[in-house]
Amino acid sequence: MSTPRTTAAAPAPVGRSAHRVATRALGWLRRHCELGTLPPGTTSDMADPDSIYKPLGETALAASLVLREGLASASEERTARELLDFAWWELRGGDMLYERQLRYMMMVDPLELYAHFVRAGYRHRRLEALLDHLGGLVTMDAVEQVPNRRLAVANAARLTGLARETDWKRLTDATWLGNTPEPWVIDWMTAYCVTHTVFHITDWGARPGDLPPHLEEYLQLWLPVWLDIWREVQEWDLVTELLIVGSCLREPYADPALWEELASVQHEDGLMPRDGKEVEGDAAQRFRDHHHPTVVAAVAGTLALSRAARR
Repeated sequence: MSTPRTTAAAPAPVGRSAHRVATRALGWLRRHCELGTLPPGTTSDMADPDSIYKPLGETALAASLVLREGLASASEERTARELLDFAWWELRGGDMLYERQLRYMMMVDPLELYAHFVRAGYRHRRLEALLDHLGGLVTMDAVEQVPNRRLAVANAARLTGLARETDWKRLTDATWLGNTPEPWVIDWMTAYCVTHTVFHITDWGARPGDLPPHLEEYLQLWLPVWLDIWREVQEWDLVTELLIVGSCLREPYADPALWEELASVQHEDGLMPRDGKEVEGDAAQRFRDHHHPTVVAAVAGTLALSRAARR
C-alpha cells in the first residue's frame, strides 16, 4: 500500500488547473443542458427519477456553488444562473417538487433538490409549508435510509431554514466514516458514502469547521492514499469526488500533480469522462454517461479554486 503523503497546500498551480476544469465543465453543462429536459408529460410519478430528474438537481448544485463562492467571472455567473433557470423551469418553478412531495410524503428527494435552488435564491412557499408540516411527523425520523442520506436530508433542511432538531453527532457516528474504520477495507461504494458524508456535514465546504477533528485527522492521513488507488485505475468520477472532500477540510488537501492530470483527462469541450474507458456514443449517450462526472468536475474545480484563493 502507498505510504500516506503529507498534506499539500493549495498553491497557484492548483488554482489555475481547478479554474480550467471548472470553467470548461460549466460550459459543457450549459451547451448540453437541452439534452436533459424532462420527457413530455412527465409527472411526479416518474418511473425513473435518476434518468433526468436527479441530473437536474445535480446541475443546480454545481451552478449554485459557483454563485455561492463568488469568484466566477461575470460570464461564468451568467452561465450558472442560466443553468439554474433552466432546471427550475423544467421543474415547473418548483411545482413538480411540491407535487412529488405531496404524493409521496416519505420521499426526501424533493427537499434535497429544492435546497440547491434555495442556496441560489429560488423559493416555493407551498413546498416549504408542506416540508415544515412533514418535518413535525414522527414518520420522518423513522424513514429507513442509509446514514449518509440522513445527513443529506439534515443539511437540506438546514439550508432551507426548516426548524428541525438535528443531532449531528448521532448522524455522523452512524456512518462508515464516523467510525474511522480500517482504511484499507474501503470499497468503491463505501468511498462514495465517505465523500457524501463529508459533503453534507460541511455543506459542500461552506462549514469545514463542522467536521469533527478526529475525522479531519483521519481524512488528512488517508485521503491521499485513496486518491492514489482510484487514480491508478482511472475512476475519474470518484477521484474528483474525493478531491471535493479535500476542499471541505479545515486544512484543504490539494495535490498540484493530480489537478494537472485531471485537467489533461478532461476533454477540450469540457466533458469529464467517468473512467478510463473510451467515450462513445452520440451526444445524447455521452450526456447520459458523463453528465455526473462533469457536474462533479465543476463542483471540484469551483471549491478548490475558492479554497486556494482564500489561503
